[in-house]
Amino acid sequence: MPACVPTPRTISLPDGVLITRPEPGAGETARRVAEMGYRPLVAPVLEISPVRAPLPPSGRLQAILATSGNAIAALPDSHRHLPLLAVGDATAAHARAAGFLQVSSADGDAAALAALAARVCDPRSGPLLFVCGRCQGAALAGDLRTRGFSVLRRIAYEAVPVNRLSAAACRALLDGELTAALFYSAETARHCVTLLRAEQLQEKVRAVDALAIGEHAAMALQTLPWRRIRIATRPNQEAMLALLR
Repeated sequence: MPACVPTPRTISLPDGVLITRPEPGAGETARRVAEMGYRPLVAPVLEISPVRAPLPPSGRLQAILATSGNAIAALPDSHRHLPLLAVGDATAAHARAAGFLQVSSADGDAAALAALAARVCDPRSGPLLFVCGRCQGAALAGDLRTRGFSVLRRIAYEAVPVNRLSAAACRALLDGELTAALFYSAETARHCVTLLRAEQLQEKVRAVDALAIGEHAAMALQTLPWRRIRIATRPNQEAMLALLR
């Protein structure tokens, strides 16, 4: 039986935005959504768990690649003098806040990061350290290896699925309070769909726009009857939030 039951509310306005991404990013997204005049509802469907990764000595490395700010915390002070290439501006900001001085942003996706690395690095100048999440980054590492680079891929964190959709998210769907839901990764989208089905809330998304960061996330959402599935023009938060305007 589904765990969610309707609850009476004095106000039911469809201006809520469901934020499914994990912390620490969810809080920042909620702040931005609130500044736009919407009511953020933070309900992460994944939790980030750090993984202790043995890292090669910094003296062996040419540069570091990161596809998520979640990977930055795994990098010790001894590596922070190295150039760091980030997939986008948010990850670059995490790196600068952590003390990295030579930070470049690809302002795009994994393919853009590979292109940036090929442009500013030299396959003859030493390995690239690529820190990423579990089950992520194989395509990027493979791309760079075909260009002649030695890539040392290290797992810095894993995204652990939560067991249930939050009670607040269930209530908001049942009471028709959501106008949109934000999906910042394909993994997040897939698991949210699973949780919605488990709570028998599939039909409740008919009045909700699903906003996806890219094609893969959008494809994972297609099995539910959303009002619309919209895809950000670029894989970053600014483009995601622009879909709310």
